Amino acid sequence: MSHEHVSNTKRIWTVFGLLSLITTVEVAFGIIRPDALYMHNFLTMNLLNWLFIILTLVKAYYIVWAFMHMEGEKNSLKNAVVWPLIFLVCYLLFILLTEGDYVFEVFKNSTIKWNF
Repeated sequence: MSHEHVSNTKRIWTVFGLLSLITTVEVAFGIIRPDALYMHNFLTMNLLNWLFIILTLVKAYYIVWAFMHMEGEKNSLKNAVVWPLIFLVCYLLFILLTEGDYVFEVFKNSTIKWNF
């Protein structure tokens, strides 16, 4: 019994194209910084930062899906990998937003000046 080698060239180019497109969108929004996203806040952070976080998470998910070959695994393994990461990302975002807002409020409402 012999196994044929299946070429994944199309899949590799698809992954490359999708990740390049998302990165290009992120860089373009970083350069342009549209006022509609930059000047409006949601949960103490502007919408542009939320867009960056969401696009980065999409890229990370797709990298795990494509390069770690998670699409061919059983659902139990997918859940064992994905759910702890989702929990940790949500926890880290909570800490980032809570502590970042606290530090901003301390510097804004006190006599301590921004030295950095």
